[in-house]
Amino acid sequence: VSHELGNRNNLPAYVLVPNQFAPENGTGYLSTKYGPFALGSNPEDPGFIVKDLNTPKDVSNKQFDRRRALLGAVDDFFKTRESNVDNIKAMDSFYNQAYAMISSKEAREAFDITKEPDSVRDAYGRNAAGQRLLLTRRLIEAGVRMITVTYGGWDHHSNIKQAFESNMVNFDKAYAYFITR
Repeated sequence: VSHELGNRNNLPAYVLVPNQFAPENGTGYLSTKYGPFALGSNPEDPGFIVKDLNTPKDVSNKQFDRRRALLGAVDDFFKTRESNVDNIKAMDSFYNQAYAMISSKEAREAFDITKEPDSVRDAYGRNAAGQRLLLTRRLIEAGVRMITVTYGGWDHHSNIKQAFESNMVNFDKAYAYFITR
């Protein structure tokens, strides 16, 4: 999806909510620049923020622009000396996408589930399943093309009924609300 369709609205084409379940699952034969964007935190946490989506409070726009220019100069230097230019291009792609997200108010707001009314957050459920699917809905509406949501473990080998019920109750409520909105 990332390779064929690309991103929209300064948002990544592919997002992992919250993180990659199996780190060994990469982009296969495609460049890493087509890999997913991971949140770096859990939407159900009370202090949820997306890792590195905002500039540090003590860094001004001017300082941020200077740092970006310096990074560009370092990248240009290494591009002439590095044998694996694909890795550098992939990193450039990640940096450019990050700069676009940081500078886009709409992109930052897409990740902000606190913008949802309490009644909607409650309807999804204030738990891992509910808040992850709520964020998924917000990201889809904002333009993210593909999202992988991880929630619980479904590969049960013992206490199957109890394990399934503990995962399914919250997921069922959240998913039912997700598909009807």
